[in-house]
Amino acid sequence: MFNTPALVAEITALADAYEKALGENDLVALDAFFHDGPETVRYGVGENLYGAEEIAAFRRARSGGSPPRKVLRRAITTLGESSAVVSLEFQREGSTRIGRQMQTWVLTDKGWKIIAAHVSLMAERPETSRPAS
Repeated sequence: MFNTPALVAEITALADAYEKALGENDLVALDAFFHDGPETVRYGVGENLYGAEEIAAFRRARSGGSPPRKVLRRAITTLGESSAVVSLEFQREGSTRIGRQMQTWVLTDKGWKIIAAHVSLMAERPETSRPAS
């Protein structure tokens, strides 16, 4: 039921393509990854977006796109043959904060689409105390 190898490979390729589109601020591709309907939800670092129209409008209003980031860790879990969760940790260039992103993908009649997404940044961690030399 979980993590069929062929399906994990398919979702991995989609997640890679999403990261590429995000890094290039390819708005057409980013829109196409999301389910085009009012059921789609995206919680961002500073916004809560309901429906594909709000998500697309947010992306178009944001100058320069998403800040460049490096993926630190990614876990892909497939649930049966028609849904998957992509969870990843990332770090934005020039930042020490760790970001987190979760996407729920569903298989629709138009292919695999993101139906729910959540992006957050963890709080800054204080410098670890070092013993006196």
